[in-house]
Amino acid sequence: MSVTVRPALARGHANHGWLDSYHTFSFANYHDSRFMGFGPLRVINEDRVAPGGGFATHGHRDMEILSYVIEGGLAHKDSIGTGSVIRPGDVQVMSAGTGIRHSEYNASEREPVHFLQIWLLPERQGLTPRYDQKTIPEAEKLGRLRLVASRDGREDSLLIHQNADVYASLLRKGDVVEHALKTDRKAWAQIVKGSVEINGVEVRAGDGAAIENDARVAIVAREEDAELLLFDL
Repeated sequence: MSVTVRPALARGHANHGWLDSYHTFSFANYHDSRFMGFGPLRVINEDRVAPGGGFATHGHRDMEILSYVIEGGLAHKDSIGTGSVIRPGDVQVMSAGTGIRHSEYNASEREPVHFLQIWLLPERQGLTPRYDQKTIPEAEKLGRLRLVASRDGREDSLLIHQNADVYASLLRKGDVVEHALKTDRKAWAQIVKGSVEINGVEVRAGDGAAIENDARVAIVAREEDAELLLFDL
């Protein structure tokens, strides 16, 4: 079995004043050939955007983009006519496909917004751009791994164009959840809040953990409540 921790403080970091961003994998001006992604998982950025700040309209193509808001509200507007505010409990997916332009701004003039921006490589290029968003009630994530995105949209999850399953979980102190991995699969856990043990290895908020060559992922919330995302890849 193998659990490799990517410590929060070892990530790339950029502070632009209005944006404070930590990069789990190489992104923008941060480049590390050891951390170019994990399977089809290409980007996990932990972003904090100041009140009134945001990303002006810009383009993407051939990428599956998910947003997971931790605190505050993220206002989204795109070139296919979508306008929405993403809040804690919401999961957003945008298939950039042949090309999409969008903007993301802090929805508040007073409070910061804290969120994860996640990119997965699509299994094929040239897809039709699309957008979807879903609110996942807290009760559905509490003490379990709730599927929030998948290739087939099963279990009321959002559809993504990649052979990947994305789970969200809220754990109270002492909770234990397990996930089985097929022989040709691996997993990445990203800790959003609190701390857990994954197959006996401690990981804390901001840390990532690569799980390889293992048949299961056992997650225990030992000392405090925790929130995390788990990617089966």
